[in-house]
Amino acid sequence: MSRATLIVYCGLPGVGKSAASGYTAEQIDAERYRTDQVRKQLFPDPSYTPEETDATYDALLECAQSALESGSNVVLDATFQSRPHREQATAMADETGVDCEFVYVDCNLDVVKERIEERTDTISDAQFEQHLQLRETFDSIERDHVVVDNSGTLEETYRQIDEHVL
Repeated sequence: MSRATLIVYCGLPGVGKSAASGYTAEQIDAERYRTDQVRKQLFPDPSYTPEETDATYDALLECAQSALESGSNVVLDATFQSRPHREQATAMADETGVDCEFVYVDCNLDVVKERIEERTDTISDAQFEQHLQLRETFDSIERDHVVVDNSGTLEETYRQIDEHVL
């Protein structure tokens, strides 16, 4: 039996991480954990403080570690804006002894604005203003990673995932 794999989807709000990570989780039969869901479970009325964010990532990684230790593949869906949170994920993967791959989802700014404004049924609270703010403070990814451009159709995004992630 091959060992479990952790795939970490990161990127700014509204770029399509959830669509990309959902597709990936289906393709590799993985458990998928999203900070949007974990945060709402921990904080029903979130205020997005740094303390809440740290607690959310801690809980997200605990869920991932439990699933990985039981032999399941795991896909994480989170902004992972800060280098320390990405380092936590890497350390957890190393400690658990699983393969770990990072995927940065990018998207044209006009497309992001349109998609965020058209959202109706989403667990994410992020608005376009948050995307712009985080764009200024997103820590560069200083490790090997795949970039998926989600500016086009879902089929184009899925094709990139098939070619470069799976």
